Amino acid sequence: MNASDQPVALITGGANGIGLGIARRLLHEGWRVAVVDADSEAVTALPRTLGHGAGRLAPIHGDVADEASVRAAVGEVMNRFGRMDGLVNNAAIADAFTGPVEALALEEWNRRLAVNLTGAFLLVKHTAAHLAANRGAVVNIASTRALQSEPDSEAYAAGKGGLVALTHALAVSLSGRVRVNAVSPGWISEDSDLAPEDHAQHPAGRVGRPDDVAGLCAFLLSDAAGFITGENIVADGGMSRRMMYAE
Repeated sequence: MNASDQPVALITGGANGIGLGIARRLLHEGWRVAVVDADSEAVTALPRTLGHGAGRLAPIHGDVADEASVRAAVGEVMNRFGRMDGLVNNAAIADAFTGPVEALALEEWNRRLAVNLTGAFLLVKHTAAHLAANRGAVVNIASTRALQSEPDSEAYAAGKGGLVALTHALAVSLSGRVRVNAVSPGWISEDSDLAPEDHAQHPAGRVGRPDDVAGLCAFLLSDAAGFITGENIVADGGMSRRMMYAE
């Protein structure tokens, strides 16, 4: 396969955590990968972290909540690689807890929705035509917090719930051109010091790992998932299927 024929994926928030795992998985499967992230130090370190240079990897510093930044990033990807086949909207302010709703500042609410929800809209807005040219696909990284909650997490839950709704709306609007799906991870961690009880409470027998999400994203971006669009796939080791009552 010529380099120009290799598929290209743009991953937001891909310099750390789940996004980094997705970038690593797609590179392993032969994709060329562009990463947009607000963490400038992690972006600079990406070629060393992932072991790939300019031919396969484009690290880009940017803010997904800023339309000019998104437009510039998409332009850089197209200038570098000349095509786009997949988009993974992973960027988010990951801390779910913002304190009691009575004390939640409007500025904080707006910033979290801007990054966690509006960013995905902006990325699709500016990549849809490029993705459609190759019958590409979008994967939005939502959360099981779109479906269930702990106290004091209103902004995060609203953003992720909105992302699930945005997913099926986009799937219908872009039907026949671009497939759009969401993945809702549960507890995902690379911490080797988790207690046995942390793993045992999951019906799957363990806490999730970034590659669990990455493998699902790679599938949803592939032609093997050509009949799947508009879906939100929960990957939480079965936790959201458990009945849990205080004894």
